[in-house]
Amino acid sequence: MGNVFGGGKQSLYLSNSGTEVFIDVLMLAVSDLASDEWDYRFAALLTLQDQNVMGRGAVGFELQDIAWGTTPRERAEAKGFVLRATALALSRHRWCELGYDPPFAQNYLCQFKAMVESFVPTDGAHLAGGFPTPEERAMASCSQHRILSALPHWNGCFRCTRPRQP
Repeated sequence: MGNVFGGGKQSLYLSNSGTEVFIDVLMLAVSDLASDEWDYRFAALLTLQDQNVMGRGAVGFELQDIAWGTTPRERAEAKGFVLRATALALSRHRWCELGYDPPFAQNYLCQFKAMVESFVPTDGAHLAGGFPTPEERAMASCSQHRILSALPHWNGCFRCTRPRQP
């Protein structure tokens, strides 16, 4: 069982372990770049991909289900943020903090980057939900790991919710 991240006619299918790696490295970058409401909403979407909380094989999202903004400028800024965060993650930003070597992460990020680059966001007026609202944005940062989290709903960031290895 795995998870799918889609955008337009492209998709990124990842195993459960691959999903964990992909979200881990992307979340480190997003946590350091987020600066406005939309960025924190995107961070909240990523926190919902934590399989240790949501269940294995039960995560993923479609780019067309994201509320990118109502104006061309807002959509361009939101897409720009996702591309900047992906580029920062591709630079191996903070990977030394993971406690493991993610050998396939760059490939996942490159595929995601290509998917986002080719995706043309719409105004999202037709969206039924799924993308966190401004009230649900990930404004809390785990004090131990400096990673945005769904606090106070969960007890910590993705590193805090990860089962401890014996």
